[in-house]
Amino acid sequence: MTVDDTRPAAETPAFARAAEQLRSLTFRSDFSVREIAAPTSLAPEAIAFAGDVRPDADGLDSPYGTGRFVLMHDPAEPDSWGGPWRIVCFAQAPLEPEIGVDPLLADVAWSWLVDALQTRGAAFHAESGTATKTLSKGFGSLAEEGDGAQIELRSSWTPAGDLSAHVEAWAELVCMLAGLPPGSEGIAVFGSQRSASGRGTRG
Repeated sequence: MTVDDTRPAAETPAFARAAEQLRSLTFRSDFSVREIAAPTSLAPEAIAFAGDVRPDADGLDSPYGTGRFVLMHDPAEPDSWGGPWRIVCFAQAPLEPEIGVDPLLADVAWSWLVDALQTRGAAFHAESGTATKTLSKGFGSLAEEGDGAQIELRSSWTPAGDLSAHVEAWAELVCMLAGLPPGSEGIAVFGSQRSASGRGTRG
């Protein structure tokens, strides 16, 4: 994992331990994770990561699947959190158009996140989120790119127990949305003939 060396020097002991724990994690070989600048207005302390499925270049969102994970810490335990920690995550992946029209797609995306958390014993509460599916059609100079679809999941929850399990669940979600279920290292990405804009290309 690439580490952000611009992180602030002053950290509470609890947050410092959690941050180092997350920075030490390793992931499947086809999922690249790097530390990025964390938001400064949402909590006194935060650490953030970006993850990409088989990225073409470092620092750029992958055309196959991408995500963000933010762990926030506030010793004051805001009422809306119900604890000192809060996680915000984002996951996005392009889809084949015929999958994008599935009326249950959003429900499935959310269930994958919940299943990934529960499989790892990652306890959570006060969860919330949205799953958005987008259909697109190109016109003019973009007409040759054809029709496309995209799924995007934004969620937040208050974690309990081992924080590493929550990051691992997020990583699994991003890979699942990209068509790479657990244990599929080395397998071709589902719908790999995708453009960076999220539109499927026609063979």
